[in-house]
Amino acid sequence: MHTNQEPQRLSKRMAQLGLCSRREADSYIEQGWVTVNGQTAVLGQKVTESDRIDLHKQAHEQQAARVTILLNKPVGYVSAQAEKGYQSAAELITPENRWEGDDSRIAYSPKHRFGLAPAGRLDIDSVGLLVLTQDGRIAKQLIGEHSSSEKEYLVRVRGKLDDKGLALLNHGLSLDGEKLRPAQVSWQNEDQLRFILKQGKKRQIRRMCELVGLRVVGLKRIRMGKVKLGKLPPGKWRYLKAGESF
Repeated sequence: MHTNQEPQRLSKRMAQLGLCSRREADSYIEQGWVTVNGQTAVLGQKVTESDRIDLHKQAHEQQAARVTILLNKPVGYVSAQAEKGYQSAAELITPENRWEGDDSRIAYSPKHRFGLAPAGRLDIDSVGLLVLTQDGRIAKQLIGEHSSSEKEYLVRVRGKLDDKGLALLNHGLSLDGEKLRPAQVSWQNEDQLRFILKQGKKRQIRRMCELVGLRVVGLKRIRMGKVKLGKLPPGKWRYLKAGESF
């Protein structure tokens, strides 16, 4: 394989390697928790692909303490910051709303609510699996530019769809002047489609449906990567378990 020996910022290289996000990298470097070829790294340092980068135990411990929360988002909540009088989904992360079926054995702590970012938003009128994480690596895996993780949705629609329209939903549509990556779209039952996407443009499914003459009347995300919504009830949340991964 061709290796790129162009020097680049250490924090960028660490993010590329999936060690942490760039912001976390800078924080670890500042705390003296990163070595390059056995030497303590400094901020702004440049490295090449042949340099060996190691994280100290403290950085690994800090990463291990991060949590990822799975929420079954109800209608009427926004995925990120509260806006225009609507509540943020993160406000549902309370001890009372934790699902009784959560068998992660993680003890709830109020600090688990800090720094939670949605990895893959859902519109205010969409429901289902919302992933909120403190871990930059998980966010990158699910929604990073080169993410190949699947997102699965059940979409209730109104209107007529012929075979040609269905073929276009699978591949051939463009949004914002850009061709969409192939999707897997099939009928789930007579008024509901199943969508499996590997990308997540803003309101992508609703806009795709409009292009083939359909109107979305209900949208529910049931899977992100390998993690399914399963039996998690609306408005309830649980922790991602140690053995689970996307």
